[in-house]
Amino acid sequence: MSDLLTVRQLQELLQLDRTTIYRMLKDGRLQGIKVGGRWRFERSAIEAWLRASDQSFAGSDESQDASTGAVLPLHCIQIIQDVFAEIIGVGAVTTSLNGEPLTEISNPQPFCREILANESGRQACVRSWRELARSQGRPGMFFRCHAGLEYGCAHIRVRERDTNLIVAGQYYSEPPDEEEQARRVARMERELKLAPGRLGALADTIPVLEPRVREKIGFWLERVASSFCQIGQERLDLISRLRQIAEMTAIE
Repeated sequence: MSDLLTVRQLQELLQLDRTTIYRMLKDGRLQGIKVGGRWRFERSAIEAWLRASDQSFAGSDESQDASTGAVLPLHCIQIIQDVFAEIIGVGAVTTSLNGEPLTEISNPQPFCREILANESGRQACVRSWRELARSQGRPGMFFRCHAGLEYGCAHIRVRERDTNLIVAGQYYSEPPDEEEQARRVARMERELKLAPGRLGALADTIPVLEPRVREKIGFWLERVASSFCQIGQERLDLISRLRQIAEMTAIE
């Protein structure tokens, strides 16, 4: 069997506390094996992981990592986002500050899925998300997108600055005026060059959320954003330590 590291040895190597090591095991950022009920880590696997991490972030800086979303481990973020969207019953996405989606949209409504499948529609959604990212709204505040649907958002802050945005929405807070909705949908069909009536039928499936559910969205958005902040901070700390390790010495 290849040389194995204990949790304590890995802590000393990466300069991370035990809680962080176990959290990274749980979310898949670290791979380990159990020997006699205790976690062990193959030295060769850690060496390969360190090399890959160093190469992945070589030549970049933290501001660039943050602006492109590299500060967040997206495979972990996607899982949390999916669960949040399913429980609350809304669509959700994590974006860069430029409005570009970094994750797959969780629980998308058919109406929004149709718009996002159209390149012009997608760009309109990106512009809406960009405006949200630039907004200075207070927690729990809601906005309307280009299609007239309601959204809430929360900024993800790492090291005291905004890095990303989590958005949740694709619903009405109250039943829409039918004539107004029909005019808006017809205009969008013309702008997106869609067949007349294609969006109209899907608009009837947009949910109208009860006030109590709407209130929960703001609360849980802040909770999810806080979790993402913590994950992003841990990732940046780890990247910094990996670079220091790479500069000082290689594992022998």
